[in-house]
Amino acid sequence: MLLRKTDLHTSLSDPVLDTMNFLNEVTTRYPEAISFAPGRPYDGFFDSEDIFAHIRRYLDHLADAGQSPAQIRTAMYQYGTTAGQIRDLIADSLRVDEAIDVPAESIVVTVGAQEGMLLTLRALISGPDDVLMVSSPCYVGITGAARLLDIPVVDVEEPQDGFSCELVEETILRERAAGRNPRAFYVIPDHSNPSGSTIGTPQREELLAIAARYQVVILEDSPYRLVSPGTPLPTLKSLDTRGVVVHLGSYSKTVFPGARVGFVVADQRILDENGHTTLLADELSKIKSMVTVNTSSLSQAVVAGALLAAGGRVAELNAKPAAYYGDAMQATLGQLNRRLPAARRDRLGVRWNTPTGGFFLNVQVSFETDEAALTRSARHHGVIWTPMRYFYPNGGGDRTMRLSTSYLTTAEIDEGIARLAAFIESETDR
Repeated sequence: MLLRKTDLHTSLSDPVLDTMNFLNEVTTRYPEAISFAPGRPYDGFFDSEDIFAHIRRYLDHLADAGQSPAQIRTAMYQYGTTAGQIRDLIADSLRVDEAIDVPAESIVVTVGAQEGMLLTLRALISGPDDVLMVSSPCYVGITGAARLLDIPVVDVEEPQDGFSCELVEETILRERAAGRNPRAFYVIPDHSNPSGSTIGTPQREELLAIAARYQVVILEDSPYRLVSPGTPLPTLKSLDTRGVVVHLGSYSKTVFPGARVGFVVADQRILDENGHTTLLADELSKIKSMVTVNTSSLSQAVVAGALLAAGGRVAELNAKPAAYYGDAMQATLGQLNRRLPAARRDRLGVRWNTPTGGFFLNVQVSFETDEAALTRSARHHGVIWTPMRYFYPNGGGDRTMRLSTSYLTTAEIDEGIARLAAFIESETDR
């Protein structure tokens, strides 16, 4: 049988899918290049022996709670509950770490935050006129999930000087005037991917008020909070007194990337046609039962063991990594200033932002940062970065590159920025 591409779902023709494959191809083709592309944690903080210790700790926890050997065996070997086996531990951790006080039953344990996005979008976006709003530039995972579900995406531009609540409200009103219903707004408030920006506390309060006023659900995704130096600002969920925030969480940056364990906090009440109420989390579990059935019990056990070891305080567990990532960001910014001092960058038309944490920063240049430029950068200068155009749902970022600072040593950062500066110089003089 020969299938035509036009007979497949249109999401498979989305350029983002091809461009991400292209980035992986470039990385493989030039293995000696220093890569500022991967947005993943530094390997040096992981010890393989910890896996066994975490699992053993969780098994002991179950035994201490009164479970029999047979019950423990079933918990580990069999399909688990769809909503998750470690919801109580996650709820305890959220209370001590994030001041998010919700019952365990309002949490759904997911296969990474990515599944949480898919479940939440499928539950919330129901009508033909419903749209998803996203802050632009935006993490491609949420726009990709929306594309798979045929959900229209409306972008809210993020100005150079930071997040704008005024633009959010203007977008809501414009969409409503056009007969569309802005159902949800996805945002990364802390050290966002890809821009690295953070929303200030007054703006967080204002955003919550706007969401309540127009009945727009906020999808809060903050994977970089606890891997950044300093005291984080309050989550939107901890400030939410109106029930407008669905909080997406992940342990991929903080505990164990390979476990692929995330969660959704969905404590909103759902009223059915018979007058009965359930939690949004219950509805998400129904969808999950048809997608992944349940999150791996073994993966949940590893994460649970880590949470138990830290008393639920993921921030304390990540104190050393957070300091490392903060140093890496400062080292990158320092090397940019060293290799591209004010006079040189003015001549080249270069500027960058200065995030206070997270994994990412943006560098604007005077030339097109497309795939061809990335290939030249890798081939001739031995340095890889991510084109920012990947992160704009409706176009943009054509002269900007994203640098990820998390996966490199200081020596690699020093050499990588030297190579990047040489590449920028060569491109500007083309």
